[in-house]
Amino acid sequence: MAEAEAIVRAEEPLDLTFSEAELEAYREHCTTFVRDQLDAAGVDRAVIGLSGGIDSTLTSHLAVEALGADSVHGLVMPSEVNRAENMSDAERVAEELLGIDYDVVEINPLVDAFLEAFPAADGDQLAVGNLRVRCRAVLNYLVANHEDALVLGTGNRSEALVGYYTKYGDGAVDCHPIAPLYKQQVRQLARHVGVPEDLAEKTASAEMWSGQTDAGEMGMDYDTLDSILALHVDGGVPAAATADHIGVPESAVEQVRGMYERSAHKRAMPPGPEPLY
Repeated sequence: MAEAEAIVRAEEPLDLTFSEAELEAYREHCTTFVRDQLDAAGVDRAVIGLSGGIDSTLTSHLAVEALGADSVHGLVMPSEVNRAENMSDAERVAEELLGIDYDVVEINPLVDAFLEAFPAADGDQLAVGNLRVRCRAVLNYLVANHEDALVLGTGNRSEALVGYYTKYGDGAVDCHPIAPLYKQQVRQLARHVGVPEDLAEKTASAEMWSGQTDAGEMGMDYDTLDSILALHVDGGVPAAATADHIGVPESAVEQVRGMYERSAHKRAMPPGPEPLY
């Protein structure tokens, strides 16, 4: 997608935050989920890609709570388009906040090798951005296979519903511990488990290319997106009523509905024809 010219912001976004009791319930729910996933797979280690963003920061905190720091391996995988402060934050999370082992692996050589193999794609911002994300997925699984570990994803509910992730990239994981949470709930739970405020409030960016932000690419901030998803997509409230309730153009609601419908393939296994006999 190209960067949007204007960002839609709801006049009255929904408050989707949890009570303290609900936060504790989700904290236990997510950490139990991580333990159960590893137990079911018969392994005792997890690998997670660390970006310095709030999703990977919260997921890594929950993983350490669930498994202990010695059982979590972080990978920081910068490219030429990653902001230095984000990579610094990723290392800070691993080293100072959690005390987990981590490796820094530059992905530029991998990306360059692919573009040398197929130079026609060089300069295609979206294709190369997705390539960077898929290179990280390959590295996650290389380490996980080597260490007999599971790959923990960092996808949240908001991103999953609109397909805001790379198929076979950051969507290529063994499980998503924070999958039930809208983005504003991710930030709230992160604060609850002790993530510093400067990390909890960071501007969200997949950093697929220089200057990219999630809000700029989607055309709306996460509070607005979450409100539309909760009311219209998950809640079944008609588009016009949703738009009126939170104070956005109806076209913004229709845009989110379109993103949800077009990304259905990302939320399902690859299709195949039914057997004839």
